[in-house]
Amino acid sequence: MTGDAGGDGGDWVAIQRLLARYVDVVNRRDWPELGELFRPEAQVVVDRVTDEPITLTGPAQVGRFIGDAIERFGFFEVAVLNARIHPGAGDDADRARARVFITEIRQDRQGGAWSHTYGVYHDTYRRVDGSWWFADRAYQSLARTGSDTGFAFPAGTDLG
Repeated sequence: MTGDAGGDGGDWVAIQRLLARYVDVVNRRDWPELGELFRPEAQVVVDRVTDEPITLTGPAQVGRFIGDAIERFGFFEVAVLNARIHPGAGDDADRARARVFITEIRQDRQGGAWSHTYGVYHDTYRRVDGSWWFADRAYQSLARTGSDTGFAFPAGTDLG
């Protein structure tokens, strides 16, 4: 993963660890652990492009949504491909922004078909009592198995 110069290098590493922990939680399907990563009021917007965006609030709702979405897969793995992290966003030392590119590799339980997705998160993080948390996430699909073309990159996604 790569990040921006500026800000505290320790903050950058701490946010990378938060991202790694999130991926680990999802891959293990350990939804209660999301409560240790997301602020209770965190909003997550999921835009799969082909459907209306879905807005989720808080770690429990996020976990239920992801759990239901991946239940049909016997194998599911999400991986961070790259993350551009900007600590101190908006001149606030306790706020950070990131653009996080991910992929999902999945295999259906029935029939065994493999599929892949690619997407981007636009994240806002908040440091509370010395720990970094997901404050908000906005996900957009970029491409997936079965689509003839990729999807347009979302506009208005500045890291400042």
